[in-house]
Amino acid sequence: MADLIDIADLSAGYGRIEVLHRVSLTVREGEIVALLGANGAGKTTLLSTVMGLVKARAGSIAFDGAAIASLDTAEIVRRGIAAVPERRQLFGGMTVEENLLLGAYGRADRNGVRNDLAAQYQLFPRLRERRHQLAHSLSGGEQQMVAIARALMARPKLLLLDEPSLGLAPLMVEQIVQCILDLRARGGTILLVEQNARAALGIADRGYVLETGRITVSGKASDLLDDSSVQDAYLGGRGASSRAMEERIRALADSYRGTTRK
Repeated sequence: MADLIDIADLSAGYGRIEVLHRVSLTVREGEIVALLGANGAGKTTLLSTVMGLVKARAGSIAFDGAAIASLDTAEIVRRGIAAVPERRQLFGGMTVEENLLLGAYGRADRNGVRNDLAAQYQLFPRLRERRHQLAHSLSGGEQQMVAIARALMARPKLLLLDEPSLGLAPLMVEQIVQCILDLRARGGTILLVEQNARAALGIADRGYVLETGRITVSGKASDLLDDSSVQDAYLGGRGASSRAMEERIRALADSYRGTTRK
């Protein structure tokens, strides 16, 4: 698989504060790559820099073979990257369908937009039922579905997901996980920022750990699950409910991969 995005020696920050220090990572076509880290590690800053919201101070970002670090956000979206921000950031006073159509604001192909809207309702049947409701009236999980569907309306080659399980009940977390697996099964490529390390590594192909703006560990997701330093820092102890959810997520991932873990 070819690298869809290649980030090399990237440094970025705000004012005099440098948050990212020579960060390097890649995401290949068709992969789910998990980016783990504590609050303040720089995960959101990394996604914001990829999207052009924060300017790189050093290093490079290549997407689909072309340098994008100097481009503005609108052009980056046109090139094929879309982001689902932390806490969703919907327009609460607009309907579900109006929020979705905003995701296609840069497109002029009306028939394509209409077809993609129908495709999102097929992927998220609950949104079809809620399409005329105001976004602020939805549950947290439904709002997350709207945020993902809105990003998909831009027809991205790469989807950036920032904490999609934040604040959601376990059952809704599983539904969002299934949605992410569905997207990958349809040929999508995803960079997943997530504090729920077990859920992220359970569905990812590879993973990176970001600590105070630096990549400290990287490798196959299955290897990171077994890495003692990752376990101590991010996985912690597991209660019965946590183990049960982990097993269900693994079973979901295995069903999409067509394999069975032992």
